[in-house]
Amino acid sequence: MENETQITPMPRIGDKAPEFKAVTTQGGINFPADYSGSWVILFSHPADFTPVCTSEFMTFASLEDKFAKANCKLVGLSVDGLYSHIAWLRTIKDKIEYKGMKDVEVKFPLIEDITMEVAKKYGMIQPGESSTKAVRAVFFVDPKGIIRAIIYYPLSLGRNFDELYRALIAMQTADAFSIATPADWQPGDDVIVPPAGSCGVAKDRMEGKEEMKCYDWFFCTKPIAKETILKTVLKK
Repeated sequence: MENETQITPMPRIGDKAPEFKAVTTQGGINFPADYSGSWVILFSHPADFTPVCTSEFMTFASLEDKFAKANCKLVGLSVDGLYSHIAWLRTIKDKIEYKGMKDVEVKFPLIEDITMEVAKKYGMIQPGESSTKAVRAVFFVDPKGIIRAIIYYPLSLGRNFDELYRALIAMQTADAFSIATPADWQPGDDVIVPPAGSCGVAKDRMEGKEEMKCYDWFFCTKPIAKETILKTVLKK
């Protein structure tokens, strides 16, 4: 007997972000068109009125201004309805305190997706984990509407927000300076100069070549000051 479940291919890095229109706690949105020119983190959570999701929303809301300074907007989603979203966010503001955060108001849009249409478009429903709840998916969408990174977490695991911010700044830095970032990179650490066939060729192509260190033809690094990076990627 054929499986009647329709399988939607999951978007991949480098794909155009799948388009959709949706109702949210901040009104209707047309994604990603409404966010042209900005980075966006589109993320899903399993359910309203659950503790891990509550801790995540409080953290995201507390960091919204920090992400905004990096030209990045936040958009949440779960398969709950709009009135559930509104009641949950009100409860967070009125009653919940976590890690010193309280009276937290979530101002970014939270998508109603009771039909699971958007969640399925983005592969947020993972049947092996749950067929009725979205996993903790994170999609980084760039100002041109292209998916640049995807991170998935299971239902039981809360996200690391330092890593989400680090990944955003790293991708912006790579775009701005035509470099790559090594393991555990933070602004101010040395960056990787993409291989150019030989160390000499790489140095000829790069500004600041006198500062480059080449350990072999495929592994060259150079410093970029933290202040230079932040001045480039952060809004004044």
